[in-house]
Amino acid sequence: MTVYGVWRCSTDHQDQERQVLALKEAGCLPENIYGDKITGVSDFSNRPQLQKCLEAMKANDTLIISELSRLSRSFIGMVNEVSKLLEREINIKTLDGRLDTTAMPKEITMLIVSILGYAASQELSQLKSRTAEGRAVAKSRGVKFGMKRKYDKHQISEIMRKREQGEGYGTIGRALGMSRATVASIVKREVAT
Repeated sequence: MTVYGVWRCSTDHQDQERQVLALKEAGCLPENIYGDKITGVSDFSNRPQLQKCLEAMKANDTLIISELSRLSRSFIGMVNEVSKLLEREINIKTLDGRLDTTAMPKEITMLIVSILGYAASQELSQLKSRTAEGRAVAKSRGVKFGMKRKYDKHQISEIMRKREQGEGYGTIGRALGMSRATVASIVKREVAT
């Protein structure tokens, strides 16, 4: 029986070190710890390290994760993947103590996974809703989203002047060190206002 650990971070800005340390403390050897930096709603096939781990696992091995939502935040995804693992006779333990398939019958495990999957799915839905609300409030306060513009008012007026003289987007872009697409975007925005 081999113990494997899986971590997941949603973004490159998050650090997996906390999860990796917890997996080591739970008995996972460093060579048996796998992880991906990808959202929890991503398809399992888009998680190469998770796939590598699952391919290495055999019956009676144990998969340890910090919490079930690290496996998936999708209700259906979570239930499907846990079912596949149980069919292969692979044990699953969460470090938060909510799931330990070595200590419970399959029926109870699936009930718990269904409840936790639903909770993770609801949590994701609420997170998206709160994010959208926060973004709307920030926009109403004048907060700008996206990359900062790399041009100023003087460059905009120069672009518009050259455009009125009949110069093409590419010619203007080369003269000002901008891409043709940027020049076209500026002209389109200025004409609309």
